[in-house]
Amino acid sequence: MSDAITPFTLAVPQADLDDLKRRLAATRWPDKETVDDWTQGSPLARVQALCDHWRDGYDWRRAEAQINALPWAAANLDGAEVRYLRFEGEGSRNLPLILTNGWPSSFWELTGLARRLAEPTRWGGDAQDAFTVIIPCLPGFPMAQQQRELPGAAPVHELWHRLMRDELGFARYGAHGGDLGAGVTSLLGQQYPEAVAGIHLLSIAEPRSYDPGSVTLEEQRHLDALARWFAEEGAYEHQQMTRPMTLGYGLSDSPVGLLAWLVEKYWAWSDHGGRLSSVFSDDDILTQASLYWFTNCIGTSFRPYWEFGSGLAARVEQVEVPTAIAVFPKDLVQPPRSWAARTYRVTRYNRMSRGGHFAPHEQPGLLADDLAEFFRDLSL
Repeated sequence: MSDAITPFTLAVPQADLDDLKRRLAATRWPDKETVDDWTQGSPLARVQALCDHWRDGYDWRRAEAQINALPWAAANLDGAEVRYLRFEGEGSRNLPLILTNGWPSSFWELTGLARRLAEPTRWGGDAQDAFTVIIPCLPGFPMAQQQRELPGAAPVHELWHRLMRDELGFARYGAHGGDLGAGVTSLLGQQYPEAVAGIHLLSIAEPRSYDPGSVTLEEQRHLDALARWFAEEGAYEHQQMTRPMTLGYGLSDSPVGLLAWLVEKYWAWSDHGGRLSSVFSDDDILTQASLYWFTNCIGTSFRPYWEFGSGLAARVEQVEVPTAIAVFPKDLVQPPRSWAARTYRVTRYNRMSRGGHFAPHEQPGLLADDLAEFFRDLSL
């Protein structure tokens, strides 16, 4: 067990709120885009409307109170502070389940999913499918400081395992993640198969090596789609992987720059059918942007990209624990089952009917059902 940590409260100083409004009011805007869509990036009118609401309509104090009302806890793991949420399961089985978000997300995106998983009967489910859900805050993301060492004194997956086993006393647990969180979750399964009952992923690690002659037609289509995605959508990743500091100056200093960087991803990566408000309200977007802004963590959230690109991050080689993959149609890529099976022991593969990169927020019901079905029959 770790040393006790005094409970904390998020309390943004009024001076910081006033400073945000001042910066928003003083924005120097670029010229309007020359197209009528999002192909040049976040459209001027859309960003201006969001900024007007951020300055004059959005209620941060309401969001702050909702965040503080969550079931927070913290652990000190040999000097590494890990803040996390714990949602107690309502059933008698209550498999422990750790959820890890990706980028540009935070713990906040996972809370609706966590409630469904912990209390399934509120949504017509079975109490025997309930989980005790743990949501740690990724280092360098909202509510969590980045580790100062390079690389960190302990990899994230090691911190997560120590939190679950040593701090919380779970001998066996499940894990779920998407995007960056899928990498952390994959490493948990790879490194601690004696403790991890199974992993549930929204994206996969590409095989470290393979025989090009063994690639099937379906797999080649996936590789072609992946190459197109990098060419058309991957500039952000290349910048965050190669020159994160240079990008961080502008996004840490300009709330409009930060907001435009984030909202472009919500538009491009979610399943909204041309109406973003159908899955993300303006307040949803601004709460995430505010969390990044007030904690000044957009720059540190890029660090996992740089560490991976620089060869400092642990790599997924082969995962032998049972693995479920939920492929959402508007996520970045849709790897076929056979491609995933080159790296994972895939025991469940499901192409979902709707949803995108932010599936825990977009489709928490579909995702909760898939998680419950996967873990229902796994041995603890």
